[in-house]
Amino acid sequence: MVGVDTTQLAGARVTVVGLARSGMAAARLLQEVGAVVTLADRKDRGELLGVLESLDQTTTRVVLGEDYESALNTAELVVISPGVPYRLEALERVRRRGVKVISELDLASRFLSAPILALTGTNGKSTTVTLTGKMLQESGKRVFVGGNLGTAISEAALHSLQAMKAGRPCPYDALVVEVSSFQLETVEQFHPWIAGILNVTVDHQDRYESIDEYIAAKNRIFENQTPSDYALFNLDDSRVAPLRRGARARVLGFTRTQTLPADLEGGTYLDRDRLMTTIGGQTQEICPRSEIKILGNHNVENAMVAATYALLSGCPLSVVRQVLREFPGLEHALEVVRERRGTCFINDSKGTNVDATLKALESIEQPIWLIAGGRDKGGDFSRLAPAIRRRVKRLILIGEAAPLIAKAIEGYQAFERTDTLKQAIELAAAGAGVGEVVLLSPACASFDMFADYQDRGRQFKALVQSLPA
Repeated sequence: MVGVDTTQLAGARVTVVGLARSGMAAARLLQEVGAVVTLADRKDRGELLGVLESLDQTTTRVVLGEDYESALNTAELVVISPGVPYRLEALERVRRRGVKVISELDLASRFLSAPILALTGTNGKSTTVTLTGKMLQESGKRVFVGGNLGTAISEAALHSLQAMKAGRPCPYDALVVEVSSFQLETVEQFHPWIAGILNVTVDHQDRYESIDEYIAAKNRIFENQTPSDYALFNLDDSRVAPLRRGARARVLGFTRTQTLPADLEGGTYLDRDRLMTTIGGQTQEICPRSEIKILGNHNVENAMVAATYALLSGCPLSVVRQVLREFPGLEHALEVVRERRGTCFINDSKGTNVDATLKALESIEQPIWLIAGGRDKGGDFSRLAPAIRRRVKRLILIGEAAPLIAKAIEGYQAFERTDTLKQAIELAAAGAGVGEVVLLSPACASFDMFADYQDRGRQFKALVQSLPA
């Protein structure tokens, strides 16, 4: 099966590589259409016990550990999870046999009839996708919200397929999908009705050979769009704004710093302290900037994008305003955990790269005790130095990247290193005073010490809540 036709998947030998959330969802979808599924993962059985317990291994072949690549030998289609590098030599051999290697995102999209509202970018995706979903839900629409965030899109495809088989209507009016560059590397048919890039900053340079290659992966979100679709670009981002010249869809923009250019179909912008939009053919005020509940300039941009997606989807302006006034933000994204003895503790564990941490520092006006560090993803930590000198009263470093960050801020004396997150919190709690903030914003991945950024954030919150009153 050289091509990928969903009508020909029954009986086809399909190997799913990666037994994480999206891989397992893809496997369930493929089983529903009658494919002969093999699951492969380089991890061994002991690391995957929880996953394997949820599987019916009588109908699914599982190949684990060092021999996992052998599962590709007889595959007629390969579906990879986002964490699987698409350049693996084993996958290259599969391609040379004429076998397709696609992402779980691309597979799922082929079973979906409702419009897909897709968003990518380095930072802010999860907040914006969640915000958009809330706007659509509050306006009475049946909405799936997920993708790279939360529930894999294959789960939505499975529910849609089961509804169709049962003679029921599609369970969704729209799908709001967070998309990562990893998912976009191997798309072929993924076709969003609205697609946008929030921003691009240096990230994942442990995966890509250059920033240009990373941008090219992000830009694939627009690849299959047509003139009846919409493409949204950040006009303030020098890496994103030029990409609009290659778009085939109707081009929209958003900006905090300029007026909308004449070459656009329309967009959303900031006029002094008011969010304005031309979506719908007329200029309208969305709300005063001061009414947006979530903190920071970057969240003004996130609000603009969510409003644009929602208005294009037919949400009333009154609903958009209401959600912006009430939405408190996401867990692990500038999340206020506790105030203790006049000190505020904030969890920004989702700040897994330098630019995310810079945005967090810019969003807080009080003196900051910053806890940073983790596993380096190839970020330029020297870019943190000016903001740390200006905004951070004390820096506490943890994890593998601690020596790299310390070297990058050479000359800054107010920092210490601790072996654990618990020690870092106790040190900050003992030193921070009234009106100051203890901020976890690591600028790094979590995998040296934690299962993922959620695990890191939840451990931070538990440790903070356990501090004596």
